[in-house]
Order: sequence, then C-alpha cells, then structure tokens
Amino acid sequence: MAKVLVTGATGFAGSHLAKRLLDEGQDVRILARPTSNTSRSELAGAEVVVGDVTHKDAVRRAVEGAEMVYHLAAVFRRAGLPDSVYWAVNYAGTRNLLEASLDSSVRRFVHCSTVGVLGHVDNPPADENTPYKVDDIYQRSKCKAEQTALGFQEEYGLPVTVIRPAAIYGPGDSRWLKLFKAIARRRFVMLGSGDTFIHMVYVSDLVDAFRLAADSPDAVGKVYTAAGERYVTLNELAGMIAEAVGVPAPKLHFPVKPVRIASGACEDVCRLLGVEPPIFRRRVDFFVKNRAFDITKARTELGYSPKVSLDEGISRTARWYKEQGLL
Repeated sequence: MAKVLVTGATGFAGSHLAKRLLDEGQDVRILARPTSNTSRSELAGAEVVVGDVTHKDAVRRAVEGAEMVYHLAAVFRRAGLPDSVYWAVNYAGTRNLLEASLDSSVRRFVHCSTVGVLGHVDNPPADENTPYKVDDIYQRSKCKAEQTALGFQEEYGLPVTVIRPAAIYGPGDSRWLKLFKAIARRRFVMLGSGDTFIHMVYVSDLVDAFRLAADSPDAVGKVYTAAGERYVTLNELAGMIAEAVGVPAPKLHFPVKPVRIASGACEDVCRLLGVEPPIFRRRVDFFVKNRAFDITKARTELGYSPKVSLDEGISRTARWYKEQGLL
C-alpha cells in the first residue's frame, strides 16, 4: 500500500480518519507534536513523525515518500491566543505542507478547510459558489490557507481537493460537551429566538468525504461541502439533545444584545489581565449566525451520502458522553 500522511491525527476528526485508514490496511504516517498523545488505540500501527506543521524540516520528513496527504492540523478558536499563532499554524503550516508535497510529487493532497470561510449565511443554504465572508482570525487564517491550497493546484499542478466540514460532532468530541451538559443539567439558556440555522456533520460521514475526495479522479482543484442531510434551527437542536439526555426541551430565552456587549467587554478586560474569559464574542455568534449548506455538489460529484441522521448522531454522542462519565 502507498504511504499516507495524516496531520492532525491526534485530534478528533483526524483520529477517526487515521483509524479508518489503518482499518483499511493502509500504511499510515502521522505528524504529531511532542506533547500529543500518540499511544491512543486509534493510532496503533501508525508511523509517528514527531514535529509540527510550523517546522519545515519536520514537515518534509513527514511528507517524504508519501503518495497521499490528508491535512487536518489546525488551531481552532481559543481565547487568549495571539493572531500570529493562527497565521503560523493554519496558513503558514498549510503552505509548508503544500510546498513539501509539491517537491515530493504527492499524488493527492486533501485539505480540510471549514464552512466558516463563508461566515454568516445570509440566504440559506450556501454552496461552494457562495462568496467568502470571514469574521474572525480563525476564519481569516483558514480562508487564506484554502485559497493557497487551491492556488498550488492552479499554478503548480499539485492535485489538491478541499473539503469544508460543517460543525463536526460524534463520540470522542469535546467541543459540544458544554452544550450537552448545560441542557442535561437544565441550565441552558437560548440567546435570541433560537431560529438561527445550524448544520452538523457526524464524524464518520466526514471521514467518508475525505476518502471519496482522495480517490475521485475528477475532484482535483475542487471544493466540496461535507455536512449532514439537513440543517435545523438551534431550537430543534436543543430539543434533540434534551430528548437524548432525557430532560424536557429548554424553553428559557434571553436577549442577545446585552450578552454581546458584556462578552466584548469581558473578553477585552481578560485579555489585558492574561486570564481566560468566562464568556466570548464567538460564543454569542453561535446563537445569531446562520450555518446552513447545500451538499448537492459532494453528493453528485463524489458520491457522498451521509449515513448517520442528526437524531441518531446526537443519540450516539450523548450515549458516549454518559459512558465516559461526562454527563
């Protein structure tokens, strides 16, 4: 089997992808920081190159001899990080991978972007032709990385395919745990009407999209949205989670504006003090910015077909949280 490199393999989506590839019998190599846990069972059998996407020498060691690269490593939104970290990892790190892959004549480079490069969707659903509209440093750095990846294909012929995941969830995830906990403990308060759209993708369906993108000869130079069958309102999502954890659907709503003002002031003060703020602007954005997408292009060109419904995915995720003693 050809050597396959996965970056971000110690993260949530990356570990699921690496496990799928290993289960298929593929020769998997991962690039992981010295502090990452590479002994987890999902990665058993993978070759480990210790390093970081920001270090060109480590990147070149990782890419050498690989025919396929799945690039998932990224810095997600975290309070207190300077903008330079996002640019170094999300943009410059991607460029390092692209340059090394070009020099090594990689057969396919699958780049994991994000639907966040489209920002708030004014006229849902958005598709791959919707113009970029970025709102924060995470989205700006990911947008620049996506554009650079596509530029390497157009200018140098590197066979790049871009996958834009919607909100990723499933067993093993920790980002959605706070929401599940708040609803399970009946402490969740909806900001605003709750009619804002959210679109999610179950992690195994996202892995399907990555694999299809890597194997499709017609996917080179193209962008595909990977999301579930349907998007829902936040009210609907909260109701599904409530049902999965066995509590009544939350009913309490609170106006957005005062919380937005408070979150901005709190974040600014905490940044000066060097402490983690209890509330962020981006958390408020969750309640007011539409995320709804059309997956027709991935369905028709890649043969992508989400297998896990949102109800089933929420149920599986809640069950995993309970099994881990997290709820």
